[in-house]
Amino acid sequence: MLRKRIIFTLIYSQGFFNQSRNFRLQKVGKLNWLEKNYKFQKIAFSLDELIVLNASKGEKNLEEFASEISKLVNDVFIPIAAGGGIRTLQDAELLFKSGADKIVLNSALKNDPDLIQELVKKYGAQSVVASIDYKNNNGINEVYINDGNLKIDETLNEYIAYVESLDIGEIYLNSIDQDGTGFGYDFETIKSVGNNIHVPLIIAGGAGNESHLLEGLKLKGVSAVATANLFNFVGDGLLIARRKIISSKENVANWEC
Repeated sequence: MLRKRIIFTLIYSQGFFNQSRNFRLQKVGKLNWLEKNYKFQKIAFSLDELIVLNASKGEKNLEEFASEISKLVNDVFIPIAAGGGIRTLQDAELLFKSGADKIVLNSALKNDPDLIQELVKKYGAQSVVASIDYKNNNGINEVYINDGNLKIDETLNEYIAYVESLDIGEIYLNSIDQDGTGFGYDFETIKSVGNNIHVPLIIAGGAGNESHLLEGLKLKGVSAVATANLFNFVGDGLLIARRKIISSKENVANWEC
Protein backbone atom coordinates (compact mmCIF):
# COMPACT_ATOMS: atom_id res chain seq x y z
CA MET A 1 0.00 0.00 0.00
CA LEU A 2 1.44 3.34 -1.06
CA ARG A 3 2.27 5.70 1.76
CA LYS A 4 0.30 8.91 1.98
CA ARG A 5 2.09 12.23 1.73
CA ILE A 6 2.29 15.63 3.39
CA ILE A 7 3.02 18.34 0.82
CA PHE A 8 3.86 22.02 1.09
CA THR A 9 2.84 24.36 -1.72
CA LEU A 10 4.88 27.46 -2.47
CA ILE A 11 3.14 30.19 -4.45
CA TYR A 12 5.54 32.17 -6.65
CA SER A 13 4.75 35.44 -8.40
CA GLN A 14 7.15 37.81 -10.18
CA GLY A 15 10.23 37.09 -8.11
CA PHE A 16 8.54 36.65 -4.73
CA PHE A 17 6.89 33.88 -2.77
CA ASN A 18 3.41 34.73 -1.59
CA GLN A 19 0.61 33.92 0.78
CA SER A 20 -2.67 33.36 -1.02
CA ARG A 21 -6.18 33.86 0.31
CA ASN A 22 -9.03 33.10 -2.08
CA PHE A 23 -6.42 33.56 -4.85
CA ARG A 24 -5.50 37.09 -3.75
CA LEU A 25 -1.73 37.19 -3.32
CA GLN A 26 0.33 38.93 -0.65
CA LYS A 27 4.13 39.04 -0.92
CA VAL A 28 6.06 37.14 1.74
CA GLY A 29 9.62 37.39 0.42
CA LYS A 30 12.21 36.02 -1.93
CA LEU A 31 13.76 32.58 -1.48
CA ASN A 32 16.68 33.78 0.66
CA TRP A 33 14.26 35.72 2.89
CA LEU A 34 12.11 32.61 3.21
CA GLU A 35 15.09 30.54 4.32
CA LYS A 36 16.36 33.19 6.73
CA ASN A 37 13.05 33.85 8.46
CA TYR A 38 11.27 30.52 8.23
CA LYS A 39 14.18 28.03 8.10
CA PHE A 40 12.65 26.41 5.07
CA GLN A 41 15.34 23.76 4.77
CA LYS A 42 14.40 22.58 8.26
CA ILE A 43 10.68 22.66 7.47
CA ALA A 44 11.28 20.53 4.39
CA PHE A 45 12.50 17.61 6.50
CA SER A 46 8.94 17.21 7.76
CA LEU A 47 7.56 16.98 4.22
CA ASP A 48 7.31 14.34 1.52
CA GLU A 49 7.14 16.71 -1.42
CA LEU A 50 7.05 20.34 -2.52
CA ILE A 51 4.72 21.83 -5.09
CA VAL A 52 5.81 25.18 -6.50
CA LEU A 53 3.26 27.11 -8.54
CA ASN A 54 3.97 30.13 -10.71
CA ALA A 55 0.97 32.40 -10.13
CA SER A 56 2.47 35.46 -11.83
CA LYS A 57 -0.26 37.45 -13.54
CA GLY A 58 -0.18 37.88 -17.30
CA GLU A 59 2.78 36.51 -19.24
CA LYS A 60 4.79 34.24 -16.95
CA ASN A 61 8.58 34.41 -17.08
CA LEU A 62 9.41 30.70 -17.16
CA GLU A 63 13.16 31.27 -17.33
CA GLU A 64 13.04 33.22 -14.07
CA PHE A 65 10.75 30.63 -12.49
CA ALA A 66 13.01 27.77 -13.60
CA SER A 67 15.94 29.55 -11.95
CA GLU A 68 14.04 29.57 -8.64
CA ILE A 69 13.36 25.85 -9.02
CA SER A 70 17.09 25.25 -9.53
CA LYS A 71 17.87 27.07 -6.28
CA LEU A 72 15.24 25.08 -4.39
CA VAL A 73 16.60 21.79 -5.69
CA ASN A 74 20.04 22.67 -4.37
CA ASP A 75 18.70 23.39 -0.88
CA VAL A 76 15.75 21.05 -0.38
CA PHE A 77 16.25 17.34 -0.88
CA ILE A 78 12.69 16.16 -1.46
CA PRO A 79 10.76 15.75 -4.74
CA ILE A 80 9.54 18.96 -6.32
CA ALA A 81 6.58 19.39 -8.64
CA ALA A 82 6.51 22.69 -10.53
CA GLY A 83 4.02 24.37 -12.80
CA GLY A 84 2.25 27.49 -13.96
CA GLY A 85 2.47 28.75 -17.51
CA ILE A 86 3.46 25.49 -19.21
CA ARG A 87 2.23 25.77 -22.78
CA THR A 88 4.71 23.65 -24.78
CA LEU A 89 6.91 20.59 -24.49
CA GLN A 90 9.86 22.96 -24.31
CA ASP A 91 8.36 24.71 -21.27
CA ALA A 92 8.04 21.39 -19.49
CA GLU A 93 11.54 20.35 -20.50
CA LEU A 94 12.94 23.58 -19.02
CA LEU A 95 11.41 22.80 -15.63
CA PHE A 96 12.56 19.19 -15.70
CA LYS A 97 16.09 20.29 -16.58
CA SER A 98 15.95 22.77 -13.69
CA GLY A 99 15.37 19.89 -11.29
CA ALA A 100 11.61 19.40 -11.12
CA ASP A 101 10.57 15.78 -10.63
CA LYS A 102 7.03 16.45 -11.83
CA ILE A 103 5.21 19.16 -13.72
CA VAL A 104 1.86 20.68 -12.77
CA LEU A 105 -0.64 21.76 -15.41
CA ASN A 106 -3.87 23.70 -15.09
CA SER A 107 -5.15 25.79 -18.00
CA ALA A 108 -3.49 23.53 -20.57
CA LEU A 109 -5.72 20.66 -19.42
CA LYS A 110 -8.65 22.48 -20.96
CA ASN A 111 -6.92 24.45 -23.71
CA ASP A 112 -4.52 21.86 -25.13
CA PRO A 113 -5.34 18.22 -24.28
CA ASP A 114 -3.01 17.07 -27.06
CA LEU A 115 -0.09 18.65 -25.18
CA ILE A 116 -1.05 16.76 -22.01
CA GLN A 117 -1.01 13.46 -23.84
CA GLU A 118 2.33 14.30 -25.44
CA LEU A 119 3.77 15.06 -22.01
CA VAL A 120 2.39 11.83 -20.57
CA LYS A 121 3.84 9.87 -23.47
CA LYS A 122 7.27 11.50 -23.17
CA TYR A 123 7.70 11.72 -19.39
CA GLY A 124 5.22 9.18 -18.03
CA ALA A 125 1.94 9.69 -16.23
CA GLN A 126 3.67 9.70 -12.84
CA SER A 127 5.42 12.94 -13.84
CA VAL A 128 2.28 14.87 -14.76
CA VAL A 129 0.03 16.45 -12.11
CA ALA A 130 -3.33 17.97 -13.06
CA SER A 131 -4.20 21.05 -11.00
CA ILE A 132 -7.92 21.81 -10.70
CA ASP A 133 -9.20 25.00 -9.02
CA TYR A 134 -12.86 25.22 -8.13
CA LYS A 135 -15.32 27.28 -6.13
CA ASN A 136 -18.90 26.82 -5.05
CA ASN A 137 -21.45 29.06 -6.73
CA ASN A 138 -25.06 28.62 -5.62
CA GLY A 139 -24.44 25.05 -4.53
CA ILE A 140 -22.58 24.01 -7.69
CA ASN A 141 -18.83 23.40 -7.74
CA GLU A 142 -17.50 25.22 -10.79
CA VAL A 143 -14.01 24.98 -12.28
CA TYR A 144 -11.77 27.98 -13.02
CA ILE A 145 -8.63 28.24 -15.14
CA ASN A 146 -6.28 31.12 -16.05
CA ASP A 147 -5.19 31.74 -12.44
CA GLY A 148 -8.79 31.47 -11.27
CA ASN A 149 -10.06 34.16 -13.64
CA LEU A 150 -12.00 32.12 -16.20
CA LYS A 151 -14.92 29.81 -15.41
CA ILE A 152 -15.37 26.84 -17.72
CA ASP A 153 -18.60 25.07 -18.65
CA GLU A 154 -18.11 21.71 -16.93
CA THR A 155 -19.03 21.07 -13.32
CA LEU A 156 -16.25 19.79 -11.05
CA ASN A 157 -17.27 16.13 -11.33
CA GLU A 158 -17.54 16.37 -15.11
CA TYR A 159 -14.15 18.03 -15.36
CA ILE A 160 -12.43 15.49 -13.11
CA ALA A 161 -13.75 12.67 -15.35
CA TYR A 162 -12.41 14.52 -18.40
CA VAL A 163 -9.01 15.12 -16.80
CA GLU A 164 -8.72 11.47 -15.81
CA SER A 165 -9.30 10.54 -19.46
CA LEU A 166 -6.05 12.38 -20.31
CA ASP A 167 -4.11 9.68 -18.38
CA ILE A 168 -2.47 12.12 -15.97
CA GLY A 169 -0.72 10.70 -12.90
CA GLU A 170 -2.54 12.53 -10.10
CA ILE A 171 -4.89 15.43 -9.40
CA TYR A 172 -4.18 18.45 -7.20
CA LEU A 173 -7.62 19.68 -6.14
CA ASN A 174 -7.75 23.20 -4.72
CA SER A 175 -10.75 24.99 -3.25
CA ILE A 176 -10.67 28.71 -4.07
CA ASP A 177 -13.23 29.35 -1.32
CA GLN A 178 -11.06 27.70 1.35
CA ASP A 179 -7.70 28.84 -0.03
CA GLY A 180 -5.59 30.49 2.67
CA THR A 181 -8.37 30.60 5.26
CA GLY A 182 -6.92 28.03 7.66
CA PHE A 183 -10.50 26.91 8.38
CA GLY A 184 -10.06 23.38 7.02
CA TYR A 185 -10.45 21.65 3.69
CA ASP A 186 -13.73 21.48 1.78
CA PHE A 187 -14.38 18.06 3.27
CA GLU A 188 -17.88 17.68 1.83
CA THR A 189 -16.65 18.05 -1.74
CA ILE A 190 -13.56 15.92 -1.12
CA LYS A 191 -15.71 13.07 0.19
CA SER A 192 -17.85 13.22 -2.93
CA VAL A 193 -14.83 13.32 -5.25
CA GLY A 194 -12.98 10.59 -3.35
CA ASN A 195 -15.79 8.11 -3.88
CA ASN A 196 -15.40 8.30 -7.64
CA ILE A 197 -11.81 9.24 -8.44
CA HIS A 198 -9.47 6.72 -10.08
CA VAL A 199 -6.09 8.45 -9.75
CA PRO A 200 -4.18 9.66 -6.66
CA LEU A 201 -5.75 12.78 -5.19
CA ILE A 202 -3.91 15.66 -3.51
CA ILE A 203 -6.22 18.01 -1.61
CA ALA A 204 -5.43 21.70 -1.06
CA GLY A 205 -7.07 24.85 0.23
CA GLY A 206 -7.84 25.51 3.88
CA ALA A 207 -5.43 23.53 6.05
CA GLY A 208 -4.58 25.50 9.18
CA ASN A 209 -3.48 22.88 11.69
CA GLU A 210 -2.50 19.23 12.03
CA SER A 211 -6.08 18.10 12.67
CA HIS A 212 -7.06 19.33 9.21
CA LEU A 213 -4.17 17.40 7.66
CA LEU A 214 -5.06 14.25 9.57
CA GLU A 215 -8.76 14.48 8.77
CA GLY A 216 -7.90 14.91 5.10
CA LEU A 217 -5.58 11.91 5.04
CA LYS A 218 -8.30 9.71 6.50
CA LEU A 219 -10.72 10.41 3.66
CA LYS A 220 -11.34 7.81 0.97
CA GLY A 221 -9.43 8.49 -2.24
CA VAL A 222 -7.02 11.03 -0.71
CA SER A 223 -3.35 10.23 -1.34
CA ALA A 224 -1.83 13.48 -0.04
CA VAL A 225 -2.67 16.65 1.84
CA ALA A 226 -1.17 19.99 0.88
CA THR A 227 -0.87 23.27 2.72
CA ALA A 228 0.49 26.62 1.58
CA ASN A 229 -0.02 28.32 4.93
CA LEU A 230 3.45 29.31 6.09
CA PHE A 231 2.27 31.23 9.11
CA ASN A 232 0.39 28.30 10.63
CA PHE A 233 3.22 25.81 10.12
CA VAL A 234 6.42 27.73 10.85
CA GLY A 235 8.96 26.67 13.44
CA ASP A 236 8.18 23.12 14.56
CA GLY A 237 4.60 23.24 13.27
CA LEU A 238 5.09 20.74 10.48
CA LEU A 239 7.31 18.46 12.56
CA ILE A 240 4.68 18.35 15.32
CA ALA A 241 1.92 17.78 12.78
CA ARG A 242 3.80 14.89 11.20
CA ARG A 243 4.49 13.27 14.58
CA LYS A 244 0.82 13.49 15.53
CA ILE A 245 -0.21 11.98 12.20
CA ILE A 246 2.28 9.14 12.65
CA SER A 247 1.08 8.53 16.22
CA SER A 248 -2.47 8.22 14.88
CA LYS A 249 -1.26 5.22 12.79
CA GLU A 250 -1.96 6.98 9.52
CA ASN A 251 0.15 5.52 6.69
CA VAL A 252 2.83 8.22 6.29
CA ALA A 253 6.60 7.70 6.33
CA ASN A 254 8.39 8.07 9.65
CA TRP A 255 11.72 9.73 8.87
CA GLU A 256 12.80 9.68 12.53
CA CYS A 257 12.94 5.90 12.83
